[in-house]
Amino acid sequence: MISIIIPTLNETGAIRKALDNLKTMKGADYEIIISDGRSTDDTIEIVKEYTDKIVVYEGKERQTIANGRNLGARIAKGDYLVFIDSDVVIPEPDDFFRKALEIFKADPELVGITTSLFVYKEDETKMDVIFSWIVNATHYLNNNVFKTGSASGEFQMIKREAFQKAGGFNDTLVTYEDNDMFERLVKIGKTRMIKELFVFHSGRRAHKIGWPRLMSIWIYNAAYFKLFKKAAAQEWKPIR
Repeated sequence: MISIIIPTLNETGAIRKALDNLKTMKGADYEIIISDGRSTDDTIEIVKEYTDKIVVYEGKERQTIANGRNLGARIAKGDYLVFIDSDVVIPEPDDFFRKALEIFKADPELVGITTSLFVYKEDETKMDVIFSWIVNATHYLNNNVFKTGSASGEFQMIKREAFQKAGGFNDTLVTYEDNDMFERLVKIGKTRMIKELFVFHSGRRAHKIGWPRLMSIWIYNAAYFKLFKKAAAQEWKPIR
């Protein structure tokens, strides 16, 4: 079984599109898990139309997205854990996951994959094309060439046993938790970026603050983490 885990926080503007997309699947054995950070809009009411596997954060401090993913993973039943963001659309998901599973089965040492990432075609700008290429090339090199591991939060598919062995996502990280996950997975087995597989996302943060600024924030946080083993950012503000 595939467990698709989606962290949410006030996602009425995006979540239905993502869930409508997943519900087109007919061949795959899967479950959808929503891990909500105490939404104050209609997110919970919407997701109840698609799944009854919903976990709501009950902590007092503000939840990190890493914690949201971990809470969803705790109730997952699948042998493969798929982590996607709430604005992600997977084209032809039956065919997508059939190919993904074939890739895993062909290499027993493979523990995690990520894919090419693109902005929704209807919203895509020239800057999206350029920076998507940069992000995808970075993940390809880090996973397939340098073997150091990296992956964005838009899509990660991880073997359950490897996820557990790695200790899950680092709850304390406000950002960089996605790359950190794959950097730890390479110590357990192989990770790969499958460039032939791709998913779409809204690109909303890049569209809000601009790609150059977003890339500089990512680079700064990555460098800070390498030096101090913690995220530089104290808060990762939602963009809705």
